[in-house]
Amino acid sequence: MDIVLEIADSFILDPLYAMLLPAHTTSWVSNATLSSMRQEPTGFAVPHATWQYEPATKYFSIEPSKYAYTSQWSRDDWRRQALSLYLITWLFGVVVYYVFATASYFFVFDKTTFNHPRYLKNQIKLEMRQANVAFPIMAVMTLPWFIAEVRGYSKLYDSVEEGPGIWYNYMQFPMFLLFTDSLVYWIHRGLHHPSVYKYVHKPHHKWIMPTPFASHAFHPLDGYAQSLPYHIYPFLFPLSKFAYVALFVFVNIWTVLIHDGEYAHNSPIINGAACHTMHHLYFNYNYGQYTTLWDRLGGSYRKPNDELFQKELKMCQSEWKKQAQAVDEMVQQVEGDENDRTYASESKKHL
Repeated sequence: MDIVLEIADSFILDPLYAMLLPAHTTSWVSNATLSSMRQEPTGFAVPHATWQYEPATKYFSIEPSKYAYTSQWSRDDWRRQALSLYLITWLFGVVVYYVFATASYFFVFDKTTFNHPRYLKNQIKLEMRQANVAFPIMAVMTLPWFIAEVRGYSKLYDSVEEGPGIWYNYMQFPMFLLFTDSLVYWIHRGLHHPSVYKYVHKPHHKWIMPTPFASHAFHPLDGYAQSLPYHIYPFLFPLSKFAYVALFVFVNIWTVLIHDGEYAHNSPIINGAACHTMHHLYFNYNYGQYTTLWDRLGGSYRKPNDELFQKELKMCQSEWKKQAQAVDEMVQQVEGDENDRTYASESKKHL
């Protein structure tokens, strides 16, 4: 996250902090001192500060403007880092969510899902509302991990020379996916325990037939719990800084993809949209994130229904009726009489 933080500081945050928290005292620094310290334009006032610019990566650098030196909070101040990382985490999550969920909605999502008997009234609006509530709270809980990373407590590395070797630059990706897939499975399965489900995980299962906007529509503790493996990994194993950012984006996009309702493949290995639809329909199956490995080992794998991959049956009224009946039985079994869903099809009947 230090690379992301440096980019945000250089283009957005330095001027903001300089304006909102200007330095109390300044002095004119000689051109020679400036040249030796940070290669700045000549003749501007800077505070008596010990902070000096060091690029977050050797692959590129962004020379700080004068604003980087004219705030009470220098870039290495933990208070500033905390506030900056909180805003980045919150807003970055919102942007990725809306950009990719919207793209999926317009270009991938099958709109006939709206006619499914277990599609909720005003569901997309409800999904967005739940996601908007979750993002800022999750950002607070995630903050300690990012602060620890930026302040050098993780095993994130910059160049190949700093890592275990060239081979690891390729192996880190499957290692990351296998590690997180395992932990997400057990955390997700734990969230279905009766003593936890109705308090934490139930909001995400409100969406029986999810849209792409359901991807991040969960209770903040639910989303944070399932994100823990991604934050734990770089404290246990080496991980390239650039790989970390790329994987962070990938994880968020994948979460959208498995909620898009496009059953492009019937893979026995990949836990795609079809497998995850089974999870939303039947609750206690397919807890995995990327693969079906742990569901198979844990006895919780359920093969996607064949009709999902047959266009003539996918939206068949008789199949929908069967699904609705099975869903109602599962809801009664898992949630009892606490079903607070209002289905769009039932609302139409009363019009």
